[in-house]
Amino acid sequence: MGKTDFVIETNGLTKKFDGLTAVEDLSLKIHKGEIFGFLGPNGAGKTTSIRMMVGLLKPTSGEVNLNMEEPKSFKEGIGICPQEIVLWEDLTAYENVHFMGRMYEVPERTLANRVDRLLDDLQLTDRRDSLASDLSGGMKRRLNLGMSLVHEPRIVVLDEPSAGLDPQSRLSLWEFIRRLRADANTSIILTTHLMEEANRLSDRVGIIDHGKLLVVDTPENLKKSVGEGDSLSIELSDKKANEEALEKIREAGDVLEGSVVGDRLLVRALDAIGQMGKFTRALEDSGFDVLDVSVSRTNTLEDVFIHLTGRGLRS
Repeated sequence: MGKTDFVIETNGLTKKFDGLTAVEDLSLKIHKGEIFGFLGPNGAGKTTSIRMMVGLLKPTSGEVNLNMEEPKSFKEGIGICPQEIVLWEDLTAYENVHFMGRMYEVPERTLANRVDRLLDDLQLTDRRDSLASDLSGGMKRRLNLGMSLVHEPRIVVLDEPSAGLDPQSRLSLWEFIRRLRADANTSIILTTHLMEEANRLSDRVGIIDHGKLLVVDTPENLKKSVGEGDSLSIELSDKKANEEALEKIREAGDVLEGSVVGDRLLVRALDAIGQMGKFTRALEDSGFDVLDVSVSRTNTLEDVFIHLTGRGLRS
């Protein structure tokens, strides 16, 4: 891949805190104009990774290379929307975005129109003159996003952008993120523990766990990598018996993969629907009380994570 194909490249990026390795040997390239999703559970190293990538945290070892042609400075080239909402509570929505634009030295002749456009795009025009302290949590998160975009950065970092949003607000935000990339050819890096968010938004997904990047590919290729078979999710009344019950299922039929995920058994098998009766009978004959059985015939990013780690994304 040529030099101009990426905006950020990391080589062996590692961060240790008091002997604990938060991120280990992270090497990847973020392509120009793509949405790259870091998918992993809380504490996996996603935020630490992006903080090193954009210069907010010094790595213990490794390097970061930036390839941006337009920005006049590093600061102007990157926009960061943190997981924690950061606003001036005593300023209005308009004043928050406008003040941030002045900090980035956006020319005054263009700033006012840009702020109005961002508030409109983020569905905040009707709260333009409301104090930030009076906005709902979802509005504050959208306002924070507008503040990170007012200087029109080439790279936008969104750390858990949907945190705390209701389903409708989340869908609206996703649509805005798609338009942002399409309209401005902006490169977007987002961290998330939401499978649907990573699947719907990301051109490529990097799955990270315990500080290690496990795999990088498109969502579709990752889902195909799990292999054939359907997934059965089984819930027992006695959760403590899950491991023992899983062994009974393995003895009863042709199981490709089996694991305990949260409070449920997850079993992947060829013709899982056809074998479902055999599996449940084997459990019931062994004294297990089966509360629920559901089947999925389409692989998800959760299946990929389980395939890679042997446990669920939220475990």
